[in-house]
Amino acid sequence: MLEEIIKERKRKLQYLKERGINPYPSKVKRSLVIGDVIKNFASLKRNKKNFDVVGRVRAFRDQGKIIFLELEDASGRIQVILNNENILQFPTFKKTLDIGDFIHIFGNAFLTKRGEKSILAKKITVLAKALRSIPSDFYGLEDTEIRLRKRYLDTILNKEARDIFIKKSLFWKSIREFLDREGFIEVDTPVLEAIAGGAEAEPFVTHHNALNEDFYLRIALEISLKKMIVGGFEKIYEIGRVFRNEGIDAEHLQDYTQMEFYWAYADYKDLMKLLEKMYKFVIKNTFGTLTLSWQGKKIHWGKKWRVVDYIQAFKEKNKFNPLEATKEELLKRALTLGIGPEKNAGRGRLIDLIYKKTVRPTLIEPTFLINTPTLVSPLAKRSSENPEVVERLQIVACGTELGNGFSELNDPLDQRARFEEQSALRKEGDKEAHMFDEEFLEALEYGMPPTAGFGLSERLFAILIDKSIREIIFSPPMKKNRQ
Repeated sequence: MLEEIIKERKRKLQYLKERGINPYPSKVKRSLVIGDVIKNFASLKRNKKNFDVVGRVRAFRDQGKIIFLELEDASGRIQVILNNENILQFPTFKKTLDIGDFIHIFGNAFLTKRGEKSILAKKITVLAKALRSIPSDFYGLEDTEIRLRKRYLDTILNKEARDIFIKKSLFWKSIREFLDREGFIEVDTPVLEAIAGGAEAEPFVTHHNALNEDFYLRIALEISLKKMIVGGFEKIYEIGRVFRNEGIDAEHLQDYTQMEFYWAYADYKDLMKLLEKMYKFVIKNTFGTLTLSWQGKKIHWGKKWRVVDYIQAFKEKNKFNPLEATKEELLKRALTLGIGPEKNAGRGRLIDLIYKKTVRPTLIEPTFLINTPTLVSPLAKRSSENPEVVERLQIVACGTELGNGFSELNDPLDQRARFEEQSALRKEGDKEAHMFDEEFLEALEYGMPPTAGFGLSERLFAILIDKSIREIIFSPPMKKNRQ
């Protein structure tokens, strides 16, 4: 069936060419978008002024000497009327136009007897002949696999799908606007790194032919940005792609956009004041409200955020202090929760897994989680009040982490010791433990001022819009189509 449709459309393509019509011209005139035609219809009709519009044919009804089209661009959809009195080569277009074709229309505003806003065409130009038929609006694309694999069809058929990406653009624009106003400057750092650092994750490996060296795709933006703080920058941020060779679920992908900023002479308490203000600005700017729905619940981002102590919350849910528990006790608790961690997982990884199973799902309203165990956060600065916890905050809402910040570790000797601990875990088989990074240690030895750092990913946007992470990526990574 599909082969026959393509064959027939190719025949129409050839028919156009034989009559001197270029079905793929490079230049087109456009004086109005369809949305503006609809908005200013009364004045356009009154003035009887001709204008140029372009778009995709979304519906086609042949009434003999008249053709009714539904023409759509990014701003809206309107009816177009073609008739054999006005249109040169009317029989040619009657034989060759299909749903999905892109066309140019020159005409004026026209109100039908039924009162439908329309454009009466004086001239038509083919801009791109479609060789495949678009699924109908009525049936759409019900198969999630097809929707994600052929997202361009999803966004043709589904206004909600298009709106996701429009809002996502506004989301990142709002973050930039806020940080720029606060005196941060945007920078960019390399995607390829000799050592993958800044997070606990398994990296992708690639080969650099010119240098004949293996490199990692970055798993975080952190290390390069901290080196810039060492280099004299005080307020910097980057929005860029990061890559983690891990599993896929509703909140995780291997290739996604992340934002990190670093702020010299500030600590995690300064971050908390700035971040609540930033999130409220971004959410209001993107969605027009500070009360959003998530899985049937109302989330009130506009209220004063709670502050929750990690250790205290852990004890309440698990009936023991994670700082005092042995690896065997942690492993036993993890197994009773059905976690089944790797045997080589250290105490910090086990504590984190148990927290994610027992504490995090209960944090629904926006919350600052503080006083994370040092074992869980090898790059954060130890608390001066309790060296077993670090000066870290996590923004948690809707049962998941939606941002992560630190008073950054700037003691090179402490950092070296923690890298050594992480290196030992890697030797025991923990692929996500930090690599030993001598170049970063050397940079720290030149001195890095007290610094606060923070990061968030597009998971935040996915939660705000109540979609899985794959739904907000235009072309998420997928297995090859074997058909």
